[in-house]
Formats: sequence, structure tokens, C-alpha cells
Amino acid sequence: MLHWLTERRRRHLLDTPFPDAWRAILDARVAAVHYLDDAQRQRLQQLVQVFVAEKHWEGCGGLEMTDEIRVTIAGCACLMLLARDHDLFAEVRSILVYPSSVVGPTRLELGWLARTPVPQRNVVSGESHHHGPVILAWDAVLSGAAAANDGRNVVIHELAHKIDDLDGATDGTPPLPRAQRLAWVEACATAFLAHRNRMARGEPSFLRDYAASSEAEFFAVASEAYFEQPGRFARELPEVYAVLRDFYGWELAERRDLP
Repeated sequence: MLHWLTERRRRHLLDTPFPDAWRAILDARVAAVHYLDDAQRQRLQQLVQVFVAEKHWEGCGGLEMTDEIRVTIAGCACLMLLARDHDLFAEVRSILVYPSSVVGPTRLELGWLARTPVPQRNVVSGESHHHGPVILAWDAVLSGAAAANDGRNVVIHELAHKIDDLDGATDGTPPLPRAQRLAWVEACATAFLAHRNRMARGEPSFLRDYAASSEAEFFAVASEAYFEQPGRFARELPEVYAVLRDFYGWELAERRDLP
């Protein structure tokens, strides 16, 4: 019954045409929309309408919440849903936005290899809290949305943590069927250890160093790279690219160039 009511509410939302002002915000602020074909743009707009309506939004630290903020964040987030549905963001309920970086509360990381939770507390441009809000810095959102191919997007990063949370553990593995889960862990655990070893030797890696922090951060950083640098990702880490492609359901390695 609840699912039926949710779908009915969403259909009602989509009966309202996508606002021209929102389309202008997406075009001006979210560079990745220029990679999309017409059908994908229409799908993205529908996803944005629902995402904006269903999440609780709050400006913090003196920031006034506006449609520009909501639509920019939703536009980045909903790229992750183009081949999925809104259930992927079931853990995303509240989004708190600060003008710039904030100090977030401690979060415990637990992953495939480490069995001891490690507290982490840093000055951050984003935070995702298990059963809690997503916290974002607006300046980081803007810079991440404006550059569609640098491998950095704080919205994608923090929402990847929320996807990771869906099975009850922030461990770098989203909910998956058993066979797909085994393939995921094999690909990602191997790449994670290799990434850590290269970092220890001072050697460069495709994924940025922060991916070595934990399995959860590896998944979040890899998700950023999947959506922002898919061609290079497929060449550098083909096994990890493949499991992300199968999970997100969208082949990006051969996407067209920006006009």
C-alpha cells in the first residue's frame, strides 16, 4: 500500500511540467547534463522533480536554501539513478547544506578487510551519516558539478555512502545478490589493496589517495570516477569498472564528448 501511494504521488508530481528555471539551472550548473541524449535528459528531469520533492532540505551556517541549491544537488545525485530507481536513495532523507567546508562528527568505518571500526573526524566538504543526514558544502557542490571529468563530485561521493548503507553496514559493498557480491568483493578488494600498496610506495594511482582510507571510501571515490572519468576508469581498472557498471546499470566508457 505504501509503495502504491508513493508511486501515485510521484506520478502526480510528474504531471507538472519541469520548470524552465530548473532546466536553466541544470544547464548552467551541472556540466554532466551536456553528455546526455534527449531521452536521458528527460529522465534526469523527472528524477530531479521527485528527488527535490521527497527530500528534506535545510540551509545551515547562514545559507538560505534556494531552488538553485536543490536542483544543482539533485542534478548531480540523479545521474546515479538514470538506470536505477529512487529506492537506491532510500537512506537519503535529509540534506543539510553549508556555505563551505564544515567539521563533521566522527564516523566509524568497517570494511572487507579491517574488522576493527576506525573513527574518522576531519574538516570536510561533505559527510554522510548512517541513518542520518547528508551534509554538503555548497562551494564544493558547485565546483564538483561544474567540472564533469575531473573525478571529483562531492554529491556523488556522499550519496555513494548512502547507497553503501542500504544493507546496514558502511563497508564498501552495496546490497547485491550473492554471485554479484562475490564478484564485487573480489574486484574491489584486490584493487583496494593494490591502491594502498602503490600509495605506500609513493607511486601514482588513477583513483586519488583518499580511496585508500577504507573500503567505504574506495567505493565512494570509485563512484565519482565512474561517472566523471569512465573511459580512463575502464582502461585503468577494468574489473572494478565492470562491477560498478553492472551495479549502476549504465555503460559510460564510450559516452560522447562534450560539445
